[in-house]
Amino acid sequence: MDDDSTGAAEGRALGATRRAQILAAIRRHGTARVADLAAQFGVTPVTVRRDLADLDDAGLVTRVHGGAVVVEDQPDPTAPGPARRSEPGGLPDGVIGMLVPSLSVYWPDIARSVESAVRDSGMRLLLHESRYEATDERPDLDRLVGAGCVGILAAPTMQGIGGERAREWLRDAPVPVVLVERTAVVDGYRRAVDSVISDHTLGGEMAAHHLVDLGHEQMGMVFSTHSPHAEEIQLGWRRALHARGLSEGGVLEPVPDRAHADFDGALAAAIEKVIATRTTALLVHSDPEAVRLVQHAETRGLRVPEDLAVISYDDEIAALASPPLTALRPQRQEVGRAAVAVLLDRVARPDRPVHRVAISPTLVVRESTALRS
Repeated sequence: MDDDSTGAAEGRALGATRRAQILAAIRRHGTARVADLAAQFGVTPVTVRRDLADLDDAGLVTRVHGGAVVVEDQPDPTAPGPARRSEPGGLPDGVIGMLVPSLSVYWPDIARSVESAVRDSGMRLLLHESRYEATDERPDLDRLVGAGCVGILAAPTMQGIGGERAREWLRDAPVPVVLVERTAVVDGYRRAVDSVISDHTLGGEMAAHHLVDLGHEQMGMVFSTHSPHAEEIQLGWRRALHARGLSEGGVLEPVPDRAHADFDGALAAAIEKVIATRTTALLVHSDPEAVRLVQHAETRGLRVPEDLAVISYDDEIAALASPPLTALRPQRQEVGRAAVAVLLDRVARPDRPVHRVAISPTLVVRESTALRS
């Protein structure tokens, strides 16, 4: 993982959200001290000074010795109101909103790259967190609109009743929206929504082809039921097996969320099926499932990669496993940057065609896969 201990603490509030919270605190009290802000937000004084410098550069506060004071008669970037334009025909000068389902896994890298790209555009990011499988995220999206966002990047629930409600909102969205790691079609499947995704289907194909090239014929897949991308990965996996003339009859085992009481039991059951079917290779989605599954395999006397090759999907912690795991790595930072570019293009050119961008993952080969002897 890229974060050091300080970064892990600061990860509880990504930069854009933290700066918005600091600005709100200064506006409430008229002034604030660096030490108090550092204690309030659980970050270092150096981080607070850097945030205050950014807010000062934006003309939102004035830095003073030991802290900052409010700038009078300055517009609140989170207050409702029409978007301002920097110049005729130019992009609006204001805030880009972002709604993500988590700030603990997968999404921090995307959010950081979005924040950087938004800042480079001269705008600001307002980040909100929802949750996976939310039943109604329309109030979250409406709050971003009400805060004056000129465009929104969103990763809403797209399954079940939550997905139906998200599509209702997207159909008549009052500002431009680009879906991130999600796709949607509205108006009775007549109109697609701008989206930027990782090509998870291609990732599944890449994993299967890699294992076949190493000499494996009996292969399986273990996947998290919590992931919205499991079906796409399975689709690519099956497509590659068909292309190589292999059966899908191997292990295909769903695993519950890591917090579930049956998590380890499901992984243990998957290893028993591996042994019973003489499966020699697995694609496991995602990293924590893969790392734990290797431990279960070793408990049953299976060696990785000699007896069982393992490819993980996500590559957030795969390199830390023992042995380090070969992994499919979605290019999360590229997804974030591309999403901002698509959104700003939509804001500048409202009538341009819908863009659906798919970014290929990368196969990172490590010690958990090898040529069969």
